[in-house]
Amino acid sequence: MPPAASVLVTGTSRGFGFLIARTLARAGHRVFAGMRDPSGRNADRRAALLADVAGLPGTIEVVELDVTSDASVDRAIGAATAASGLDVVVNNAGVAAAGVLESFTADQLRDLFDVNLFGVHRVTRAALPALRAAGRGCLIHVSSTLGRYGIPFFGAYVASKFALEALADAYRYELAPLGVESVLVEPGTFPTGMLGRMVSPADPARAGGYGAQVDLMAAMGAGLEAAMSASDAPDAQDVADAVARLVATPAGERPPRTIVDRQAHAVVDALNRAHDDAQAQLFGAMGLAHLLATKPTERG
Repeated sequence: MPPAASVLVTGTSRGFGFLIARTLARAGHRVFAGMRDPSGRNADRRAALLADVAGLPGTIEVVELDVTSDASVDRAIGAATAASGLDVVVNNAGVAAAGVLESFTADQLRDLFDVNLFGVHRVTRAALPALRAAGRGCLIHVSSTLGRYGIPFFGAYVASKFALEALADAYRYELAPLGVESVLVEPGTFPTGMLGRMVSPADPARAGGYGAQVDLMAAMGAGLEAAMSASDAPDAQDVADAVARLVATPAGERPPRTIVDRQAHAVVDALNRAHDDAQAQLFGAMGLAHLLATKPTERG
């Protein structure tokens, strides 16, 4: 990977995506910042992002990109590839949901997966022909530590991130022999404003049968809000810095997973290592050991 890379980042209107785009531009990279409706409802976010990187060594070009639209994805990837080729794709766009799982409708889960999973596949599928032709490149998928363990009242979101972890691994195994890497960043909970934008159940009456569990859900939500507003709350910039380090890391040396969660790091690291050990045994028995990365999980 050259010192200055051409990077497409999805979901850059706010949160991790905004910080990732800005951090990569500060590091000298050419960034294509994917954003829904950058000339309409996100015009102020587009202006803020561009103003924030004025005079930096890298560049940012905002491209209209809705990960739920094949046409939008194809246009954005096509524009980036035509302009400078692509070295890295950062699949960051995502939505969160919280509530009693039974209270969510199937349509709501479908919409959630359309962003968090199918959107990743759309973007990756559009970018892969160019990356495979070049014989190099990297896919960085922003997942969550909740993609490794389940907790109550976040089941819809957790399920989408579990699925993303599996998707990213499958890409890694299939693409490694072609020179294209697929790696995951696993953040914990950060004050990015996502808590306030969480999808709520469309059928809240279903939660009426859960009794005291609803009180537990409220207490968990209040605890998260308090932790995110505390003076010692984790800094979302840590996630952007972890992505920037992965972009700068030479090909073949990137860890398959990078944890950015100071609270749950030990737990998730243990889960990842157990997963790696089991995967190694399975792939060894199948004669596929050459497809496994040897570099361990890192802490962001």
